[in-house]
Amino acid sequence: MRSMTGYGRGESERGGASISVQINSVNRRQSDIVVNLPRELSALEPRVREAVSERLARGRTNVVVAYEPSANGARHLALDRTLARSYHEAMRALQTELAVSGEITIGMILQAPGVMRFSEESVVPNDVWPALEEALGRALEELIKMRAREGKHLAKDLIHRLKVVRQALKEVRRLHPALAEKHRHILLERINQAGLDLQPNDERLLKEVAFFADRSDVSEELTRLDSHLAQFAHHLRKEEPVGRALEFITQEISRELNTLGAKAGDPEISPHVVACKAEVEKIREQIQNLE
Repeated sequence: MRSMTGYGRGESERGGASISVQINSVNRRQSDIVVNLPRELSALEPRVREAVSERLARGRTNVVVAYEPSANGARHLALDRTLARSYHEAMRALQTELAVSGEITIGMILQAPGVMRFSEESVVPNDVWPALEEALGRALEELIKMRAREGKHLAKDLIHRLKVVRQALKEVRRLHPALAEKHRHILLERINQAGLDLQPNDERLLKEVAFFADRSDVSEELTRLDSHLAQFAHHLRKEEPVGRALEFITQEISRELNTLGAKAGDPEISPHVVACKAEVEKIREQIQNLE
């Protein structure tokens, strides 16, 4: 089980190319991969996305790649003459329009953006890919290790919260059998207060108590809650991504708790159900961080 939060960095140098890859990931319900590559390596983006998606199931993942040819690597400057002429013409036109004097030098033109640049033709993306793949793999390993460590901490917290829920449900089981008898005493007290002549073994009273006992029976809900909690604990021990499964199980736990609280309707039981709901809400928040 892993968290969706992590960071990794990897470096590699092969064939005259020095590659540095940084990856960070944060919570996101689905997988969202953002790749930031140097322009000359943009053709490698599909490969980077595929490599990341094979290792990470969920989360927003940001991949930043830095590329530097080594001292032995061939890299050539290219001059964009058309762009240089355009800059020169624009400078002269602006000079005329504003009626200002001054010399337009070759240095000014060469410093204009895009006039002088490293030739993109000197970089062959396929030749750079082995170095990028190696650096990316190292960054992913670091990221996954961090996500696994964070996942262990989250698992400990979730296990603790499951224990709290189980303890509260244990109290519900202890109190629940007395509900029917408690309801019978309340009915008899109200009958006496109303001055009605009704014996404790009156058939109408017995039917009402039986109806209440059937309506307030939460044994099925408690059984299903036991099953859901066991499934939740089982998924916490898995190595593969479990976030979506735990979201579904938590939703089912919440549904059963709502039904249990509505059916029991007892002032002694209600606080324990509320305590369960509070812990389940915290569990819901925590599993949003899980892959």
